Amino acid sequence: MNFLAHIYLSGKDENLMLGNFIADMVKGRQIEKYKPEVVKGIRLHRKIDEFTDSHPFVSRSKDRIRGNYRHYSGVVVDMFYDHFLARNWEKYSKEPIESFVQSAYNVLLKNYIMLPRRAKFILPIMIGANWLVNYADLKSFQRQMEGLSRRTPFDSGMENAVTDLKLHYTELEQDFTDFFPELVGFVKGYLAAENDKFLPGKTS
Repeated sequence: MNFLAHIYLSGKDENLMLGNFIADMVKGRQIEKYKPEVVKGIRLHRKIDEFTDSHPFVSRSKDRIRGNYRHYSGVVVDMFYDHFLARNWEKYSKEPIESFVQSAYNVLLKNYIMLPRRAKFILPIMIGANWLVNYADLKSFQRQMEGLSRRTPFDSGMENAVTDLKLHYTELEQDFTDFFPELVGFVKGYLAAENDKFLPGKTS
């Protein structure tokens, strides 16, 4: 999953959201710089990625496009799924996407000093172009895929991803619709288990 889904899956927990946002930019022992509540978000992000990468519905999506993107097919599918989440937001949240995203931006800006260097670079661009809301718009999504393609060290072909999205739109949207409730359920179960570890009388 990409930025929008990870932030959505953090709920209203600001530390969880912060950790979930920066997880891919925190390497090795850098995790030790962050307080436990943020580390929990980093670890949640990684568990979400593990669950997603091994899920048969996601594999089904990758198989639809793999011939064009090789090992980047997972990145492309992550972006497609954020598009479908943004496009169908009202199915998953009672709060309008605009206000949800603005609240998320405010949380990240409030903690700007804590962000890794790459996140400090990305965040102003994300806010300026309002990536998280504009994932829903195919023209804006096309620009984001072109930018992502320019930032990859090898020829990824991701600038052509919207063509494949349109070609397989119904099937890919169904993959997402089948998958996302299972991911939400996984996250709820994972967080409940993590919280349970710290209840009085529990031992790790």
